[in-house]
Amino acid sequence: MSETDVKARLLDAAKPHVPFDGWSEAVLRLAAAEAGIDRAMVDAVCPRGAVDLALAYHEAGDAAMVAALHEADLDAMRFRDRVGFAVRTRLEVVEDRELVRRGMTLFALPQYGADGTRALWRTADRIWTALGDSSRDINWYTKRATLSGVYGATVLYWLGDDSDGQARTWEFLDRRIEDVMQIEKFKARARENRLVATLMAGPLAFLTRIKAPETGQQAGMPGRWQARN
Repeated sequence: MSETDVKARLLDAAKPHVPFDGWSEAVLRLAAAEAGIDRAMVDAVCPRGAVDLALAYHEAGDAAMVAALHEADLDAMRFRDRVGFAVRTRLEVVEDRELVRRGMTLFALPQYGADGTRALWRTADRIWTALGDSSRDINWYTKRATLSGVYGATVLYWLGDDSDGQARTWEFLDRRIEDVMQIEKFKARARENRLVATLMAGPLAFLTRIKAPETGQQAGMPGRWQARN
């Protein structure tokens, strides 16, 4: 049995219990017992315990989102609509919001904060990758940082939204994307202004040397400085 299969079985067994007991060690033990997986195997696939199971749940959600995006006709959408559709798809693959709420509670703990941040960044990276982003410079980072903020804020709003079909959440998401688009328009106008471009050319020159991670590196790891000739 592969590691992926073991985690999938643990997740299936754990999900009904998480809304009541969170992503906890008690739930991990109970899931292992119900799935008939011995402790040695559980320790092998979740060496850090329940936090690894929570991360596996997040990864499964990302995978479901990417599969849905590959099936969608993204070319028929405006660019901003593609981004909104991707974020909405990521939330709509969630079968129970309480599973996400409990995950956010776990990742709010100081010892797991970095794990939550990396998971959020990877989601943003997967969205941009699925949308065909080809940037390899500083824009690789700014796109993912901006989308991480949009996605994180939308998740928080979505968790408390009791409107029909989460309609208010999708309105909130649209406003956040519009805010980002306004910033991009401002940046474009600034680049077109010769005086501004001249004044900022020196201070911002170092940004041209920031590169996206090499192929095969973990998404979210720092990029590299372009070597001097």
